[in-house]
Amino acid sequence: MKLVVQVKLLPTPEQASALKATLSACNRAATHASHVAFVKRLKDRNGLQKEVYADLKACFGLSAQPAVRVVKKVVDAYTALKASLQAGRLGPTTSKRYHRAVGRPVAFRPEAAQPFDDRCLSWQYDAHTVSIWTVDGRMKGLRFACSPDQFKTLVEHRKGESDLVQRAGTWFLVATCDIPEPEVYEPVDWVGVDRGIVNLATTSDGTNYQGRRLGRYRRWQARKRTELQKKNTRSATRRLACRAQKENRHAAHVNHQISKEIVSVAQRTGRGVAVEELGGIRERVRLRRDQRGALSSWPFHQLGQHLAYKAKKAGVPFLEVDARHTSQRCPRCGHTERANRPGRDHFHCRRCGLAGPADVIAGVNVRDRARSAWVFVTAPAPSL
Repeated sequence: MKLVVQVKLLPTPEQASALKATLSACNRAATHASHVAFVKRLKDRNGLQKEVYADLKACFGLSAQPAVRVVKKVVDAYTALKASLQAGRLGPTTSKRYHRAVGRPVAFRPEAAQPFDDRCLSWQYDAHTVSIWTVDGRMKGLRFACSPDQFKTLVEHRKGESDLVQRAGTWFLVATCDIPEPEVYEPVDWVGVDRGIVNLATTSDGTNYQGRRLGRYRRWQARKRTELQKKNTRSATRRLACRAQKENRHAAHVNHQISKEIVSVAQRTGRGVAVEELGGIRERVRLRRDQRGALSSWPFHQLGQHLAYKAKKAGVPFLEVDARHTSQRCPRCGHTERANRPGRDHFHCRRCGLAGPADVIAGVNVRDRARSAWVFVTAPAPSL
């Protein structure tokens, strides 16, 4: 499986200036190549490289391999745009957003990330330094810092490209690591996980990860965002962008903590992890206006991704099961009715009288569906 390790670069002022000039030159070159690709309808790598390779070297000061990386970045950008259009993430074909996306070439910000391969970037692990190509020549002895766990992963499993990134004046290298996947064991049972807004996650064991703190934090950020938007200055716009990134990092940190604990419990007890399949839920439900912000900021998809990759990394079985009626079905008698859940927090079966916390009941239903689904997944294929 592929993971990324982010290391912080510690450049001197002169090195930082060279890195900034390199990033700017690569992105200006990428914007030029994107314009050529759009006008001449060149979306394949070889065709675009034949068209722009000489210009990238002569006009933008790029060496041979960085020019090749720039062409690859442009081709990947158009591939990602095509996938987004086909998946409907940019709206229907009649929408303004769709026409803006297809009606002009892809543009690259001056500080957009730039990929480097092993011909442009080499790592000196013993000295904690890297050697990287810049428009001012090869830069050697550029120091980096990371945690011991990240350093171990970097030394043992780094493979492929690394991206040079600048965020708020700080420089990073994001390295791709190819980690061998452990064999998935046969689970003795399952941990069912119900995801929600008030309670971010509730397991079939009764463990509850509340979202009140994250909700308060988001409401506080929303008030600050409103104050900054009223100022309508360039400084306020910059601070809004920084606050948005900070809020996203905070939500990701919370999801990392929750998913790490759930997977650790499952691994320790020899069980698998099962979650509801919630794809398309934002399009299926209709909410009041005051509820739309909470739903749009609900990080359920990210939590599911964290659970999936952490389970895969630990060799823990992971399943997504049907989410229909998990909060309305009685796990004891199977009776399904909307009236079984008279309130958000409580479940009470109208047939057999089973009662309990609604989110725990939903987690139990997810666990039970995972038991049935796993038998079907692991069943041998019928012989012809």
